[in-house]
Amino acid sequence: MNRRTVLAVVLALSGLLCGCGSAEEPPSPSAREKPFWQAEFDGEAATRPSEESWNTETGNRDAEGWGNNELQYYTDEAANSGLDGEGHLLISARPAPADARLPCYTQEFCTWTSARLTTEGKVALTHGRAEIRAKLPTGTGLLPAIWMLGDNGAEWPAQGEIDICEVVGREPRTVYGTAHGPTYFNENGIGGSLTLPADASQAFHTYAVDKQPRRITWSVDGKPYFTLTPSKLPAPRDWVFEQDMHLLLNVAVGGDWPGPPDASTPSPATMTIDYVRLYGKGRA
Repeated sequence: MNRRTVLAVVLALSGLLCGCGSAEEPPSPSAREKPFWQAEFDGEAATRPSEESWNTETGNRDAEGWGNNELQYYTDEAANSGLDGEGHLLISARPAPADARLPCYTQEFCTWTSARLTTEGKVALTHGRAEIRAKLPTGTGLLPAIWMLGDNGAEWPAQGEIDICEVVGREPRTVYGTAHGPTYFNENGIGGSLTLPADASQAFHTYAVDKQPRRITWSVDGKPYFTLTPSKLPAPRDWVFEQDMHLLLNVAVGGDWPGPPDASTPSPATMTIDYVRLYGKGRA
């Protein structure tokens, strides 16, 4: 992700700001409401997701380890991001071939490959609800993420970031939702967490944010666990979320957060996305 995150601080922050049981229920799309944009990932196996909606970011060294000293080299290969022929998108982190010689930021060559997809310049949510049904990989050194960045043209963190869900390394049942802005970023990001009944890799869950004027609520399977309003921001309470925000999907490996992979890290480590749906108002 676009930051260096300290796990211990985030754990402490989660305990302070979880807000479990106190978040307000976000408005849920009714059975009759239709998303203004959706990706259902129908198509033949081993084909790439539609370029009409999705960009594929690549590399590592030129991206300075993606701001977190990460070990994966993002590719545009179907082995790292492609359809499975059964209505799913698979984003897979895999060990890099020994002769790949993929330039890395923190070492000479990257030891893993993975994928990072975005809808920047193509699809964005202004106000409404983003829902993503997915299974997230778990294991030492993995950081799968479903998130959003602002389209205001500012440099991060003034750009604004909403992490819809992250599952980090050795915490396979903990889902983190976090917001980052001009004066609350990196380990000072503001958010909460929710504990799943089993590892995030064992079942599909619906991860969502409801992004309304001056209010953002995070939920899993319709259960809200944290609500952010300007009053919860540090002075000067610089709220940067009244703008279009595009989506990102990726599986990172290693880095400051979640730490390095080891022999127990699954390979491939795959995020399986059933669908992505945006309700409300936005650009598509």
